[in-house]
Amino acid sequence: MITTRARGLANLHAGASTLIIGVFFWVYAAFIMAWVPVVRLSPEVNLLPYFLCVVGGMALSARDLSQLATRFHLLDLGEAARVAGRQVVLMALLTFAMMFATQDRSISRLFLGTFLVWSWLGLAMLNVWLPRFLARLVFQRGHRLPTVFIGRIASLREVRQWVATREAFGVHPVGVLSDDPDAATSTDLPADFLGRVDDLARVLTERTIGQVILMELPASDAEARALISVCQEQGCRLLIHNNLAERYTHPLVPMIEEGRHFYTLQEEPLEDPFNRLIKRAYDVALALPVVVLVLPWLCAWVWIMQRREAPGPLFHIRERRGQRGETFHMLKFRSMRVETSNAAAESRQAQPEDARIFPFGRFMRRRSLDEFPQFWNVLRGDMSIVGPRPYMPLLDEEFRRQTRGYRTRHLVKPGITGLAQSLGFRGEILEQEMLRRRVHWDVYYITHWSVWLDVQITARTLLQVIRPPATAY
Repeated sequence: MITTRARGLANLHAGASTLIIGVFFWVYAAFIMAWVPVVRLSPEVNLLPYFLCVVGGMALSARDLSQLATRFHLLDLGEAARVAGRQVVLMALLTFAMMFATQDRSISRLFLGTFLVWSWLGLAMLNVWLPRFLARLVFQRGHRLPTVFIGRIASLREVRQWVATREAFGVHPVGVLSDDPDAATSTDLPADFLGRVDDLARVLTERTIGQVILMELPASDAEARALISVCQEQGCRLLIHNNLAERYTHPLVPMIEEGRHFYTLQEEPLEDPFNRLIKRAYDVALALPVVVLVLPWLCAWVWIMQRREAPGPLFHIRERRGQRGETFHMLKFRSMRVETSNAAAESRQAQPEDARIFPFGRFMRRRSLDEFPQFWNVLRGDMSIVGPRPYMPLLDEEFRRQTRGYRTRHLVKPGITGLAQSLGFRGEILEQEMLRRRVHWDVYYITHWSVWLDVQITARTLLQVIRPPATAY
């Protein structure tokens, strides 16, 4: 029920924002035509296709808003600005695609550009203010849900912050029921103590209660049937908090398959074929120009410098583990002097001032130029532009033994760059905590993938190529 209200609030916000931006488009166009002749926006220009692109961009962004539904009313200005940025990017993509597809030279680029800038500023403010306003407007007194909480003191204390953030959706805490002996004297519960769990029928009869929230799964089937019976008899909603994640010490994600309920360990957005298609298109769109236009002359430059400083093969081709743990041969420009092939020596990580690295090789590694041949691996489908960095099998097995959940990284293709690397976690792994942080961000990427996240990681990586972090060597 709370999720339904949150989703409805997000939909209301999306509709109201689209209406406001649509009206602003025509008002801004009229203002430019009347008062800003330098922009050269003629009244004869057909603005309707661009208006439809703006509305279409806002409609596409509604999917992002629905994913934020349960906390949309809590966004601060920074988060609201990032959401507004994604909304404006979608509007810009459709708008400029229309302009180039129709070869329309009559439309003012300056008008479109300034409109998008003002829209971003306006949407950032709307994303902060409008959800709060709509929540107060929609979930006012007549739609409030007087709520009773049932559970142990520890669970009730943990839920206090959650209750405070859900009052915007009309959740109004009336009291708590608990069998813990100290519940009656506890002062940090989300509401007043009303009695033991057995008193639920009396409380629902004496008070106007719209919702009961049970903080733990019932201990027995009989207890569950009794609670459900009391709530149904009084016409009261019942929400049961699933505490399996606490019992199993790992977050669980609910799934429904043809009416059957399951739990999995993590979300996997890239199991959606449409998402995989978008990611593959992004990979090819970036990798193909690099392979055709950049890699040939870069190979020539690297080959010349290698001949001067450390003769040997142009590429360093070694086995790596990728998606599903399958091995593939990853390409890199050779940055070390040629030595006798040895698995143990190969697995030794590069260190600062490593004597194996020749001077130009050090330059390549610091600027990540040695990774450019991996764009060929991307075109082949072995790798992606963005994903967890692959390790050689010997290190991969060692890291698996050291870190819980390490093999989760193999659910997706490895990447030329990754979220961990873009946040500065690169270079030699000196301690287990460094490895744990990398794995944490790799798993976070897998469970939170989006095109926008790929774009952000790619942009941060490009900045690191220009200004390498201290960990790059």
